[in-house]
Amino acid sequence: MLNRIFGIETEYGLLVNQDRPDHTPTWFAHQIRDHLFHVQHRGVLDLHHRGHDEPPGNGGFLTNAGRMYLDMGHLEYASPECHSLMDLVAVDRAGDLVLQQAIEELGFGDTISLIKNNIDHETDATFGSHENYLVTRRFPFSRRGLSPLVSFLVTRQIFTGSGRIGAASPQDAWIQMDRLIVPRAALHQGSPQTMIPFQISQRADHIVNDFFEWVQQNRAIINTRDEPLADPNQYRRIHLLLGDSNMAEYATALKMGTTGLVLQLIEDGKAPRGLDIDEPVETLQEISQDQDRQWIVRLQSGQSISAIDIQEQFLAAARDAYAGQDEETDWVLAQWEAVLTDLRGDYTKLVGRVDWASKLWLLESFREAEQLEWHDPTLKSLDLEYHNLRADRGLYFGLLEEGRVHRMTTDKAITLAMEHPPRNTRAFGRGELVRHLLADAPIAEPGSSVQDERYFPAYVINWSIFQVRGRTPFPMPDPFKTYAQDVRSHLQSL
Repeated sequence: MLNRIFGIETEYGLLVNQDRPDHTPTWFAHQIRDHLFHVQHRGVLDLHHRGHDEPPGNGGFLTNAGRMYLDMGHLEYASPECHSLMDLVAVDRAGDLVLQQAIEELGFGDTISLIKNNIDHETDATFGSHENYLVTRRFPFSRRGLSPLVSFLVTRQIFTGSGRIGAASPQDAWIQMDRLIVPRAALHQGSPQTMIPFQISQRADHIVNDFFEWVQQNRAIINTRDEPLADPNQYRRIHLLLGDSNMAEYATALKMGTTGLVLQLIEDGKAPRGLDIDEPVETLQEISQDQDRQWIVRLQSGQSISAIDIQEQFLAAARDAYAGQDEETDWVLAQWEAVLTDLRGDYTKLVGRVDWASKLWLLESFREAEQLEWHDPTLKSLDLEYHNLRADRGLYFGLLEEGRVHRMTTDKAITLAMEHPPRNTRAFGRGELVRHLLADAPIAEPGSSVQDERYFPAYVINWSIFQVRGRTPFPMPDPFKTYAQDVRSHLQSL
């Protein structure tokens, strides 16, 4: 899409399918990471500290220029930079397949399940799917400038949510009430929690602020951390962590594409006004939990309007401004309209395109056939199985086999994206670097340590710069530039 770089970071759940397991999920995560880098040689491990919680060897860059690493015990995959939605869908699915193939090669296929979701039903834990969008430094990054984005993000869950059974308990976070800072849980004291059979978003219950800088406490609708991973004089990276992980390729493309267009509207000063939501965090959760799916929103003006109406106003503004801009923009506009139209009718029309609708249809069908109540634990198990990345077990893949799923890419493109980066962003140059290091360096044996090189590492790779053998660092500040030939020339001179 025009002037946009996209990226997705996915944290995976790992389920041990044993009543009395011999190992923890974190132990299995370490085995998978080591297999990827030491046995399959899919990339090069970091030799330096990336942070206090990322020691040498915690993860590394792959040949497709993405990163695979451990984050608080979770396997996490950060896609390479993508300039098109189709590339993004392919590299996102490639990360799933890289990990699932490693599990099968290790012989863990029956022992563990890799779950691409965002919640643990038993512990109330949540893990993220973070979205990244490159914008110009001129982007109006202020509460006033971002208010249209908040309204869009709060309401887009009606087609981007992955759905879940039940609800999370009130979150442990501090929020501002008038001039006081109070614990959010205190707002719920004395009001009994009602049973929520099903809601459309997994992350909504875990978002407790409209704006906040850090990601692990006080998760916000908009993350305010300024870390462009590019030339800071030209670019800013919009980093979002409120969204769900999507199994449906269509939902991934529509989520990223519509958000990209709304960011463009804001950049150009063309976003619709008068849609500021009165209480964004509470509304985010109310929309998700609305069992009647009316999705009524109260605006700061006092007007009540549906989430679909809000989305249609953003669609109309984007159509007026950008129709004909490029092929992917026209696809997004057409499908945005189609999905909003279908949301006004029978939700089953959305099966195979929208994850919450696909999951709800599967759960309702099973529940009615077996005469189960919503609180039956069997349904929670099926909820997880929708996200299982093993193709012969995952319920999403069952829909795919039945021809109910709208595909955005092909198996061949996904296989290619497992090894190769997009060729029209700086990921191409980083991929050349990783391949060079794999070919040039001795292959580390399984279990070997990288600690000896922690002070004088043979290479240091970050998203926007790298250094090899202590020579001059090579910056890559422009994500739109491939740097491929420059990287090759630089490596030949070493």
